[in-house]
Amino acid sequence: MTPMEIALEEARAAARRDEVPIGAAVTDSNGRVLARDGNRVEALRDPSAHAEMLALRAAALAVGDKHLAGATLWVTLEPCAMCAQAASLFRVARVVFGAYDPKGGGTEHGARVFRHPQCNHAPEVVGGVRESEAGALLRDFFAGLR
Repeated sequence: MTPMEIALEEARAAARRDEVPIGAAVTDSNGRVLARDGNRVEALRDPSAHAEMLALRAAALAVGDKHLAGATLWVTLEPCAMCAQAASLFRVARVVFGAYDPKGGGTEHGARVFRHPQCNHAPEVVGGVRESEAGALLRDFFAGLR
């Protein structure tokens, strides 16, 4: 299973928990999965409990370091500004995401955190990986709420 498939699996699990279906995985420089999670904002009553934040924190604990040098963050939706800044602070090497988020994204849209002059670490960013599948999960979830 690829890291993006793992992130998509976590997104589907989040939807089953009535969370916005966003999933994330963190891999080391060898492609080994260090951590994975899905959104838990509602369950934890914590607006910062985004999939990326949870997976990054767990990966740092797994490696025993606050920096994740060489790691890749895989996420089903373009990270928001908070999660993009966290990726910078954790010093991941790459951020790979599925669907673009023109309203709330923080890498290719909105704040564009990694392009900001005060950003101390800017990882490589790859967007649009499994974009249609990731986007469909979100569209279906929100359609079910209407």
